[in-house]
Amino acid sequence: MNSFTQTGAGQRALEAGLAEAAAHEQAGRLDEAEQVLAQLLEAMPESAIAHHQAGIVSHKRGRVREALGRMEQALRLQPDQPVFYRNIAELYRLESRLDEAHEYASRSVSLAPEDAHGYYNLGVIQYDCLEIEQAIGSLRRALLLDNTIAAAHFELAEALLVSGQFEEGWREYEWRFSMAHSPSLLPSNDRPLWDGKPMPGGTLLLIGDQGFGDTIQFSRYIPEVAKRCSTVVVACSRDMQPIVAQHAGIARCVDRWDDVPAFDAYCPLSGLPHCFGTRVETIPAAPRYLHADPQWVSQWRARIDALVPAGYRRIGLVWAGRPTHGNDFNRSMHLQQLEALAKLERVAFISLQMGPTQAEIGRYFGAAPLFNLGAEIRDFNDTMAILANIEQLVTVDTAVAHLAGAMGVPVFLMLPYAPDWRWLMTRSDTPWYPSVTLCRQRRPGHWQGVVEQVADALRVTV
Repeated sequence: MNSFTQTGAGQRALEAGLAEAAAHEQAGRLDEAEQVLAQLLEAMPESAIAHHQAGIVSHKRGRVREALGRMEQALRLQPDQPVFYRNIAELYRLESRLDEAHEYASRSVSLAPEDAHGYYNLGVIQYDCLEIEQAIGSLRRALLLDNTIAAAHFELAEALLVSGQFEEGWREYEWRFSMAHSPSLLPSNDRPLWDGKPMPGGTLLLIGDQGFGDTIQFSRYIPEVAKRCSTVVVACSRDMQPIVAQHAGIARCVDRWDDVPAFDAYCPLSGLPHCFGTRVETIPAAPRYLHADPQWVSQWRARIDALVPAGYRRIGLVWAGRPTHGNDFNRSMHLQQLEALAKLERVAFISLQMGPTQAEIGRYFGAAPLFNLGAEIRDFNDTMAILANIEQLVTVDTAVAHLAGAMGVPVFLMLPYAPDWRWLMTRSDTPWYPSVTLCRQRRPGHWQGVVEQVADALRVTV
């Protein structure tokens, strides 16, 4: 036997090599990590942990099949290691292979019943399987074992909220700022977090703390906030200001911390449902609370009139969200998957698609004409004006869906099997936006039925 692989020196060399590879991997030096692991596996091909760690690196490099193969090899060499099952379960989840994910995550907790992270991983997978009550049970078990896991609190919040259990859900939702890699809400200060109580004579700073869609959704509370606070200042991105500034009661909008005036308390926009004790039946849902600028509407009407043949219906289309979104693999699709829509007669699709997926339009050959306006959109003023000039929007779960819903534009919102918490479960309508119709996957990852449902609905409304 090679002296390098003997117990003593071999084990020390293995541990040192694994530590070096882990340091490279965590620092983003994936080439170096792969090189170290390749050397380890050449010397010790039976090292389960080296195979597993190589699988993690392969996953980070986007080589999913290779990653799964390496992790499966690790399990064959050491089938009693719970962390191996826990990690490979997450890879299968990201590949929408939920049966395998569920099996491996369950095996992980059976091998390590005191591992809080194992129950957290299982809860995430159970949510994706729409086993919501089971997910809540697993997440509660994780927090019973370790109440400091912020991600488990947040996942519990989503499971509670999607099932309509808002009171506890909003409390758990407040853990989102304690999650790893969560940016600071605002610079260090000694002001308190607002608790929803009236502040006559006081200044409240509201912060657009999440994505565009969340800001649109939760900005609906601003007029009610203004009834309780004398002065309301909103800090949000410049992109959001044409939207946020439409709400009554705002004294000032800023997009730089240096421009924030003195304030007495602060609150993230996404914390307002908690402050107001929102229940499903008390969600403020005006038919429309955002409007496009009439001048922009007129300009875009002329542009669309010049493109769309007379007698064609004008249907907006968005099939993918921002690729960097953590759940984009689940919520987005490819243009070619909209084949059933492309066959519709006397329909013209107006693409509001942004980002790299616009390139898919070059491979579109459907019977229904598709006009790419995404390349001409400069900001949300343009987007709102285009939405004001269409009959209906067909979209996946993106900020445009929120914007259209807030404007009262009819929307067919195509949802994955396990939707974001705000869309609740099973229902085809949403208490957040009266003009939105929810079209849900019947099986994980299967968009065909959803697209056909939308196509049939568009035929009926001719």
